Amino acid sequence: MTAAAEGSPVFGMTRARRNALLQSESVQGFALISPTFVYALILLVLPILVVLAHSFWTQHYLDIDHTFTLENYRIALTEPIYRDLLWRSLYISLTVSFFTVILAYPIAYFISFHGGRHKSLWLFLITIPFWTSYLLRVMSWKVILGYNGVLNSGLMGLGIIDEPSTALLYNSSAVIITLTHAWAAFAILPIFVSLEKVDRTLVEAATDLGDGPLRSFLRVTLPLSAPGVISAALIVMIPTVGDYVTPKLVGGKDGVMIANAIQAQFGKAANWPLGAALSVTTMLVVSLMAGATVLIIRAIQRLAR
Repeated sequence: MTAAAEGSPVFGMTRARRNALLQSESVQGFALISPTFVYALILLVLPILVVLAHSFWTQHYLDIDHTFTLENYRIALTEPIYRDLLWRSLYISLTVSFFTVILAYPIAYFISFHGGRHKSLWLFLITIPFWTSYLLRVMSWKVILGYNGVLNSGLMGLGIIDEPSTALLYNSSAVIITLTHAWAAFAILPIFVSLEKVDRTLVEAATDLGDGPLRSFLRVTLPLSAPGVISAALIVMIPTVGDYVTPKLVGGKDGVMIANAIQAQFGKAANWPLGAALSVTTMLVVSLMAGATVLIIRAIQRLAR
């Protein structure tokens, strides 16, 4: 018999007594966890169930017909306007995710490998712009990209253009630029955490075996930091599909996304079932896209090894 066993509080008890004690502790633990778990589950599932139920109904003015129908999904999937808005939203979301990760990775790499004892300070400085309101940051980009904005004024001052350009604002490009800046910090942090877990001795070993900095990065650092890249891509991609504020302020008619159409159905159009069907369709498509993104990145990671 070990000393640990002899010092155990259940040592010397009868089997029935030990089983009763363990069962009582399990019941108490379940009693503490169960209400929290059920409450969280209700908060998560209930709104989804409400939206899902509405998507199978129809609305006539202010009256909702609870007869089961798939007409809303037919409209959501076949009407050109909603189909085009969904594809545009997916395109913008994927583009924003790509550029955000491309911009965030070098910053996270520099902080992790060259930040030294100032890593916390660098992370602090990165998050400072995000203390301000999201709406304020979007409006700032509207000022920068506007007809008489900072960018147009600078290009005219350098003699690159003769008159202000109208192509900088109220289009998909303006939405992509604004969302990329808005979500940059959220991509930097998971990549930084992933890079911090990279064993530096492996990088040194690759260098000792003759790999240059680029080859060592491609064969060691990048594959080992792939989980952070995947997390950053998903963190950015999933919310940006349903972004409403940015397209509303800087997108114009060429930058409208599916969330704006959903808001219109729940608002001015007063067609909640169709808005719910558009929401459910978007959630399903985003889930499939997120899963496909993870599989593609992992396939690329395996090929790179």
